[in-house]
Amino acid sequence: MKQANRKDRTVVKYRKRSPTQHALFLEHVAHMNIEFDCNSSVQEDFDSFYECLLSLLDRFYPERAITLTSSDPSFITPAVKSQLRRKNKLMRAGRIEEASALASRIGQTIKRRCSAQLSHVDANTDAKDMWQQVRQLTRRSQSRSNVPDNITAQSLNDHYASVSTDESHVPSSLKHTCSCPPTTDIISEIEVFRILDHLHHTSTGLDNIPAWFLRLGAAVFSRPLAYLFSRSISTATVPCQWKRAFIVPIAKVSCPTTPSDYRPISITPVLSRALEKHIVRTYIYPAILQPPSTLDFSDQFGFRPTGSTTAALVTLFHTITVMLDSNPFVRVIALDFSKAFDTVRHSTLLEKLAMLNLPDEVYNWLKNYFDGHSHSTRLGRQMSTFVDIFASVIQGSGVGPASYIVCAADLHPLTPGNKSVKYADDTYLIIPSSNSQSTITELEHIEKWSAANNLRLNHSKTLEILFVARGIRGSRAVLPPPLPGIARVDSIKALGVVVNNRLTAADHVDSTIAACVKSLYALKVLRSHGMPPLALHTIFQAIVLSKLTYCSCAWYGFCTAKERARLESFLRRCKHRDYCADNTPTFEELCAASDAQLFQRVIADDQHTLHSLLPPESTITYNLRPRAHNLTLPDKHSVLDSCNFVTRMLYANCY
Repeated sequence: MKQANRKDRTVVKYRKRSPTQHALFLEHVAHMNIEFDCNSSVQEDFDSFYECLLSLLDRFYPERAITLTSSDPSFITPAVKSQLRRKNKLMRAGRIEEASALASRIGQTIKRRCSAQLSHVDANTDAKDMWQQVRQLTRRSQSRSNVPDNITAQSLNDHYASVSTDESHVPSSLKHTCSCPPTTDIISEIEVFRILDHLHHTSTGLDNIPAWFLRLGAAVFSRPLAYLFSRSISTATVPCQWKRAFIVPIAKVSCPTTPSDYRPISITPVLSRALEKHIVRTYIYPAILQPPSTLDFSDQFGFRPTGSTTAALVTLFHTITVMLDSNPFVRVIALDFSKAFDTVRHSTLLEKLAMLNLPDEVYNWLKNYFDGHSHSTRLGRQMSTFVDIFASVIQGSGVGPASYIVCAADLHPLTPGNKSVKYADDTYLIIPSSNSQSTITELEHIEKWSAANNLRLNHSKTLEILFVARGIRGSRAVLPPPLPGIARVDSIKALGVVVNNRLTAADHVDSTIAACVKSLYALKVLRSHGMPPLALHTIFQAIVLSKLTYCSCAWYGFCTAKERARLESFLRRCKHRDYCADNTPTFEELCAASDAQLFQRVIADDQHTLHSLLPPESTITYNLRPRAHNLTLPDKHSVLDSCNFVTRMLYANCY
């Protein structure tokens, strides 16, 4: 058992980077010419390339190990601790002047780091970083970092492997219909350079090649990588370095107690993610725009161009209100699939990918990518063994999200008139009262589809909400009985927006303002510790204001005058307390700007996910002054019709 005063020690490995090292590295690689043997295999070429990269890393940025303890302040980084050790050696050697100069530099580094924690805040600040700073200042520990004793890296890895399994796993076949020989110019050198040059800071995979190193040497690495990427696709060969990943478990609840309370995020190699995203953008997204008759992406709003949570909610509200015009009530069932991304069956996924208009070599590459994957779990300093998986689209990969929406592309209502709205695995089944008797049949169909794709519908988290038309709410409307095993609720949280059965924004405004008040407490703590007003304004805009205006295009039209006054009052209080700038627009102006921006994108792009909601253009045989649009104005059958985004914008821009 650990003693109460014992320090927790952690050995941290890092690569020291400096402008001098960067200059030496660039000077060296400027004269390099990486060549490959024309008779070697793709795997051998990747092995030699990785060997070259790792040798350059070890030569110019050698790996160092520093021990950090739990008692070290937050400003003690591996680089600072290394400098402190160097200063102590100089002192013991009697080199006082050098030690004093180094001590001065250490002091400046610590000062800059301490001031940067509160003063140097950019627009990318998120709530997680802000609350981490607040906990450091208030000496509060983060409960999610406390891992129970019964949870280890091995137990988590075994749990994830048991989830990502398929008892009916059947290996898929390759396509052999290619009429042309493999090519080596599928992706150009300039395309690879752009990919490397725009790499963001991201976690490094098990190949140990960091993103900053690839970005620094993009001009030299782009040529051999273009050759390797093209050969990898044309021969449908995924190197073994890309088939191993380690999982970082993320707690889903404040006090996790079981392995299921942690979400697995796979950290794959940076180069693998770069090529995966290129395949998704270049091949999968264009194929989605022209799908076969058996697949339909019109109700999917996640992980596709122009798709967003705002577009999904706009469509959800639009569908409900249109149905309420001719039906006394509408049933909406929020479906929940347990660990959907981690259990997708590879054989059915590849069958649907084969239906898309993809080149054979791309399909074969994807098939090879999903075969033979293994993962390990890293928890603190623990690292589990590797386990093979036979299901999952691999959360954290570049091709995983697009693969899931292909998997869900054949899930549609059976009965004409029923609708569905999907954002990735969040699925909402919308059934008007005229088709209420088909609800059980629809759920049985979803259960059957889930079993065929190795998914499981979680009845305990699946919810039903009933929307009743306002004109008959007080009358004796005959409502259907609750579904067996599925709870009927008065409100649900759909994609982060609280929706009640009255179709008003009151509950969402209450929850949003309550969450923003908590963030104001964090801003108050940061200001009391010396954060300047400009930094506070930046954090407010990035955290509080973005939370207030989240998906406002979808729900702001359902606000009453009282709720709009509450939002305006909250924003005025924030200005009065100097949490935001005095020139911040009013909430109504912010929402109007968001509405106009989205509406213009929908009108201008006929491939936009919301374009299908627009009415046809009106036929005008005479000249009129230019207008914002020439679309036919829909009839307003009820008050709810005026609340919809599309109807509001059509009438707002009709003159």
